[in-house]
Amino acid sequence: MNDDDRRLIADCLGGRRDAFGELVSRYQARLYNSALRLVNSPEDAADVVQDAFLSAYQALHTFKGDAEFFTWLYRIAFNTAISLKRKKRPSVSLESHTRETGLDPDDRSEYVKPSSALERTEDERQLHDAIARLSPEHRDALVLKDLEGMKYEEIAEVLGVPIGTIRSRLHRARLELRDLLVSLDERVGDPDTTEDENPQAQPRPTPRRD
Repeated sequence: MNDDDRRLIADCLGGRRDAFGELVSRYQARLYNSALRLVNSPEDAADVVQDAFLSAYQALHTFKGDAEFFTWLYRIAFNTAISLKRKKRPSVSLESHTRETGLDPDDRSEYVKPSSALERTEDERQLHDAIARLSPEHRDALVLKDLEGMKYEEIAEVLGVPIGTIRSRLHRARLELRDLLVSLDERVGDPDTTEDENPQAQPRPTPRRD
């Protein structure tokens, strides 16, 4: 951690509240740009930044200084953004982000990314339902890598775990997400399931045979 941040944090903990205001001024724009990539909405990004700084101020005494202050702050903002996205069920396309960020050739789970299932379903709601079913550890790795486009080193720093753990979680998350998407796709396409879940649905007409 740089000396200026260390000094401002010490001053803030010592009772000089305006010292935290200097930290806000220093990192507000950077954090906003990062939050905007997470939530894809200027209004939501502003809310994330405000909540993140408030949470950081309240928890400043727990900051150990073993990482950069912004990394710690970003971790708070990331968790805030994920909570907000769960509530608002965002319409971020995983496929579009994976096209932008590219593939990591050394990850053998690449060939089972959920892109093919997503192309079949063309249903973003199913995608986010599936992501929501992942464990928090797997979901965080998937969102940071395939949605946020972060490097393994950055993800490891944000989540506080080794790179090997990140690779393992990402591999499992992609496999699990693929299975969930395929399962949801098959369920939606099953006439029996549709009729059971919606008794008011009208019977489908029999296709003509030429």
